[in-house]
Amino acid sequence: MSQQKFASNIVEKCLTFGGPEERKLLVNEILGSTEENELLQAMMKDPFGNYVVQKVLETCDDKSRELILSRIKVHLSALKRYTYGKHIVSRVEKLVAAGERHIGQSSSSKQNI
Repeated sequence: MSQQKFASNIVEKCLTFGGPEERKLLVNEILGSTEENELLQAMMKDPFGNYVVQKVLETCDDKSRELILSRIKVHLSALKRYTYGKHIVSRVEKLVAAGERHIGQSSSSKQNI
């Protein structure tokens, strides 16, 4: 559904306004039941699906985000060759940089204590 224009908008709204349990269900659906990540790979390259993946990264809990990022990172070099995959690469790079800043701030604030 997230590979169709209007359906992807609805999935994004569900991620934004849904509760933690609904988000978890959607994340589990996107990740699938195998390590191959076929659905996630297809969504990352899709004109509409890539926005859903970005919204998942924006709205999910830390544990889910780490899991999704670990599965996305495997495909980063291939994603750079796709127009819509580049959006995912950019978002992942921003999240990684923000995480590194957050970790740096946490350790420096602990040092100040």
